[in-house]
Amino acid sequence: MRLAAITLCLLLLVLLSLMIGAAGPGGGLDSGVVMSVSRIPRTLAALLAGAGLALSGAVVQLAVQNRLVEPGLTGTPEAAMIGLLLITLLAPASPLMVKMAVASLAALIGTLGFLLLAQHVPRQDPMLLPLVGMIYGGVLGTGGILGSGATWIAWNADLVQYLGSWQTGEFSGVLRGRYELLWLIAALGGLLYLAADRITLLGMGEDHARSLGLNARQTLLLGLGIVSATIAAVVVTVGAMPFVGLIVPNLVSRWRGDNLRANLPLIALLGAALMLAADILGRVIRWPYEIPASTIFAVAGAGLFLWLIHAAPRQAGRT
Repeated sequence: MRLAAITLCLLLLVLLSLMIGAAGPGGGLDSGVVMSVSRIPRTLAALLAGAGLALSGAVVQLAVQNRLVEPGLTGTPEAAMIGLLLITLLAPASPLMVKMAVASLAALIGTLGFLLLAQHVPRQDPMLLPLVGMIYGGVLGTGGILGSGATWIAWNADLVQYLGSWQTGEFSGVLRGRYELLWLIAALGGLLYLAADRITLLGMGEDHARSLGLNARQTLLLGLGIVSATIAAVVVTVGAMPFVGLIVPNLVSRWRGDNLRANLPLIALLGAALMLAADILGRVIRWPYEIPASTIFAVAGAGLFLWLIHAAPRQAGRT
């Protein structure tokens, strides 16, 4: 019943998204052109990005066995931005798929770096690992050592505007022909569905997974490869989006448990719905101006993140 309710809400959000815009019927532009060139691509981009980020969060949380971690707290988007900056400097005329592949590789390397750090973090306190992730992301981000170097390079190469667009996730620039890379997320979601049972076993702990005959390292690399490609596609197309991978998997797991295969459709639908809702709110709060969807989601996500930090120790004590 709840799945049906979420699906109905998603359909209503889609209709609302198609109705809201700076121009439309009677606005001086052909309504069919506005729909096909702008509003439909923008709506689809929000749906795909939200679903992909939510699924990525579920994979990361199972991989590190911590509900307070998401790709935005593992340095994955920051590493993808560094990869994008490097390929833009070295080969600015490269096709979009080449840039996305380099960004995916950089994101995977950045995520593996976080996992190496995570091995030395005590797991008794569930809040410690996300705090380490924040620091690690800060090192890779614009305020850290590597990020500051990337910003300096971007400044000298006149690429600061590109760096800013990758850091702020929003959909106002999405048009037909500029979002199609996000359809890769649908293929990655299908691959994730095929590997869902193995990733669920991985979430039970490496030793336990190996005792059941699972190749834990291979499964981990597969899951993180899917996450890295998804994050890279989102960053390349619409920019970084915080907290989506944290909020949605936690809401679903508290309702349905940790069976990833059973939860995948619900995680994808809820992530898509919340992202589209954030984009719609950003369009109407200060009409005719727009607030980036990442800002809307960051405000809501920060509050929920604090609630999760408060609730995690009590939940751990009960278990």
